[in-house]
Amino acid sequence: MLSDAALVGPSAREELARMAPVFREQAGNVAERIIEQIQYTIPEYQRPLEGVFGQAVRDGVEQGVVDFLDRLLGNAPGDDRTDAVFRRLGGFEVAEGRGLEVLHSAFRLAVRVGWKRLAEIGLAAGLQTETMCELAAALFAYVDELSDLSHEGYTAAQRRVAGALERRRKRLLELLVADTPAPRDLLEELASAAAWPLPRRLAVAVVDPPGDDPAAYPDLPGDVLVDLEGDVPCVVLPWREAGGEGGLPAADLRGRNAVVGPPVPVEEAAHSLRWARHLAELRVAGVVAPAAPGAAAEDGTGDADDDVLRADDHLLTLWLLSDPPLARLLSEKAVAPLAGFNVRQRERLAETLLAWIQRRGSAPDIAAQLNIHPQTVRYRMHQLEERYGGRLHDPDKRVWLAAGLLARNLLRKQDAARP
Repeated sequence: MLSDAALVGPSAREELARMAPVFREQAGNVAERIIEQIQYTIPEYQRPLEGVFGQAVRDGVEQGVVDFLDRLLGNAPGDDRTDAVFRRLGGFEVAEGRGLEVLHSAFRLAVRVGWKRLAEIGLAAGLQTETMCELAAALFAYVDELSDLSHEGYTAAQRRVAGALERRRKRLLELLVADTPAPRDLLEELASAAAWPLPRRLAVAVVDPPGDDPAAYPDLPGDVLVDLEGDVPCVVLPWREAGGEGGLPAADLRGRNAVVGPPVPVEEAAHSLRWARHLAELRVAGVVAPAAPGAAAEDGTGDADDDVLRADDHLLTLWLLSDPPLARLLSEKAVAPLAGFNVRQRERLAETLLAWIQRRGSAPDIAAQLNIHPQTVRYRMHQLEERYGGRLHDPDKRVWLAAGLLARNLLRKQDAARP
């Protein structure tokens, strides 16, 4: 609310009181002159002042002039109507998609126009220099108060818009990750209302909820959809298309136990979330862990640089453990030829077979990986040749052997983590 303090001292107010009729008579003309100059000078207002916005501008100028004179000449308290008008003007700048600098430019212009007319009247009436100075100071102080009111209205409107936008974005996120895909036209409509360009592809990440500490929220770009208070705290990361290459936003999810699902078409966002959740469960069970910096992922890449777990680095693990009974059957078939050996021998031979398939190297290479003697590798490979025969040299069968042996290792990790 505008301050109730007098705009000028008693001596100046007494002298200005004599000018009250002249000032009030000129109020309408001054308001019209201000509106004309605003429209002429400020590009954003160079349009017919019609409708709700136009009426708000006219109300603001006219109410400001009248309220200033009332307080100047009669020491009247601040008018609640003036507060409402100028807060509303600040809110309109949000609706127009502008900052406050345009409105404040209009305020400065209004001060110049208003002061010019006040000075003309005052000088013609022979007002003392001290009174003229107080009159100028009063005008500038009054406009400062109006600027504060418009700022209050602006920030309040921003909060309302942000709140509405956040609600729309959360609703959009819910539809994207729902088990039943929403129609594309509905997603496009809601994405437009949420000011979120609908991408061709996206990834869903699950993260730990932030708790009660606002500082615990991750540093996320504006094009990321966020819901950290829902049943499944997650964020949706759009896949950016640029120069023929894509990439996810640089969302800082480090230290949040974040698991990022693989990028998928928009219609398959629920799959990205499902795989991210499954991978998060595997991490808790100790089956998988984030790749160390520079370490090679399953696809042979080595670009891991933080503690965020990325499904793209563990697609084979997700596939092999998507159906544990089937993975167990695949594992059993892979080591079935070793049934004649004791448990310890089977473990050593299975380990050597997987290393041989993975590396396809010489005995010294495999020996270095397993930390055993090369002659031991040759002896074990001779035993494996006897048991597996031509399967070791058939490319298709080697793939399935490797899958079965990897599934066996993963299942054993999973079983060991169970209470």
